[in-house]
Amino acid sequence: MQAIFLMFNFITPEIRTFVCRLPVSNNKNTMKTSEFIARENTYGAHNYHPLPVVLSKGKGVHVWDVEGKRYFDFLAGYSALGQGHCHPKIIAALKEQADKLTLVSRAFYSDILGEYMEFACRFFGYDKLLPMNSGAEAVETALKLARRWGYVRKGVAAESAKIVVCADNFHGRTITIVSMSTDPSSYANYGPYTPGFIKIPYNDVQSLRDALADPAVVAFLVEPIQGEAGVCVPDDGYLKACYDCCRDKNVLFIADEVQSGIARTGRLLACDYEDVRPDILILGKALSGGVTPVSAVLADDDVMLTIRPGEHGSTFGGNPLASAVGIAALQVVMEEHLAENAYAMGNLFREEMCRLNHPLITQVRGKGLLNAVVTKPDGAVQAWDICLKLKENGLIAKPTHDYIIRFTPPLVITEPEMREAIAIIQQTFAAL
Repeated sequence: MQAIFLMFNFITPEIRTFVCRLPVSNNKNTMKTSEFIARENTYGAHNYHPLPVVLSKGKGVHVWDVEGKRYFDFLAGYSALGQGHCHPKIIAALKEQADKLTLVSRAFYSDILGEYMEFACRFFGYDKLLPMNSGAEAVETALKLARRWGYVRKGVAAESAKIVVCADNFHGRTITIVSMSTDPSSYANYGPYTPGFIKIPYNDVQSLRDALADPAVVAFLVEPIQGEAGVCVPDDGYLKACYDCCRDKNVLFIADEVQSGIARTGRLLACDYEDVRPDILILGKALSGGVTPVSAVLADDDVMLTIRPGEHGSTFGGNPLASAVGIAALQVVMEEHLAENAYAMGNLFREEMCRLNHPLITQVRGKGLLNAVVTKPDGAVQAWDICLKLKENGLIAKPTHDYIIRFTPPLVITEPEMREAIAIIQQTFAAL
C-alpha cells in the first residue's frame, strides 16, 4: 500500500482514482490508542511531540479519550479554549451561520463582517479591526502595519525600518517570525533570515531605551507575559515604562496578546494591569473560543489606514463563519465574567501550588489562569515525566523547555473543579 502511495504522482488518473477508493480504516469503535497514534505518525509530519493520549470528546473543562477516560484539560488549546470545550452559545452561532453562508472572501461584503468588526472594536476600544485567521498571520500583519506606518507617517528612509523584539519571544512559526527568535529550536536551519529586527533582553527597560536611540526604529513588539518561554511575568511597571519610552521616541507599541489576552490573565488584556493601550493589538486563540481559526489586529485610523485596498489580505480572513463565532465568543467572555473568574481561580491555583513545598518545584508563577510550575532543570524527573503521571491521574498539561509545566485551564472552570484538579496535581507530585 505505501509503495502505491509513493508512486501516486506518477500513475494514471484511473489508477489514482482506484487507490483513493481503497477503504480507510475508520472503525473508531474498535481502534486502540496505539493504532490512532501509529496512523497519525505514519501519515503526518513529525512537527509535534504529543502526550500519548487520543482525545475524542470535550465539554467545558473536561476531555475524554477514545477509551472513555475523562481528563481535566489544563492546556486548553494553548489558551484558545478560554470559553471551554464546545461552549453551547459559540457552537450554536457556528451552526446557525454554517447553514446560511460560510465564505465570500473580502472580494465582496457580507452581512455579518461589519457587525463583528463593530462589536470587537467597541469591545477593545479601537477604531479599526483587520481580520485574519491564525496568531502568526496576525503578527505578520502587525509587522507590515508597523513598517508601513514608519515609512508613511514617521518618515523613515525606504527599506530601513527596524522593529525591536525581546529575547525568548514566541510570536509564531513563519520565516519572518522565527527570524526574530532567540530559540534555536524555532529558527535553526531555516535561514536566510528576514532582516530588520533588534533583539533585546525581556524585562529590561534600559535595553529598550538604548535600542530606541536608533531613528530607524518604528515599533516595539512584546508579549505582556511570555507564554512559550515558560509564563515569564515581567516586573510590575515594565510595560508602562516601555510604553512611555515608545511615546517619547514616536515608536509604535505592539502587544502580542494572542495567548495572554481575552481574560486569560484576569483582565480583558494583560496590558490592562498597567493601563497600557497598545498602538497595535494582536489577538487570536480565544477570539473564537477554540471553535474555528480567528485572529485580528486592532489599531486606530492613523495606523490602520496606511494600508490601502489590494495591499494586504487573506482569503478566509473575516469570513462569515469566523465573524459569527467571534461575536459569540466575546459575548461569552463578557456575560460569564471570565476575567473575574480567571483572576480568582488563578489566585487559588498559585496559593495551593505554593503550599506544596515539593523539593522538585523551584517556582510557581503567572497571572490569572496563565500559570507555570517550574521544576529543577537538572533533576532526575523532567517535566515530561510529570506530565505523563498527571495524564495517568486524569489531568493533561504540557511541558515547555523540559523543566516547566504550563497550567492553563479553560476560564470557565469552577472552584470545585479547580480544587479537584489541584488535588490531582498535589497527589501526582507527592508520589514522585
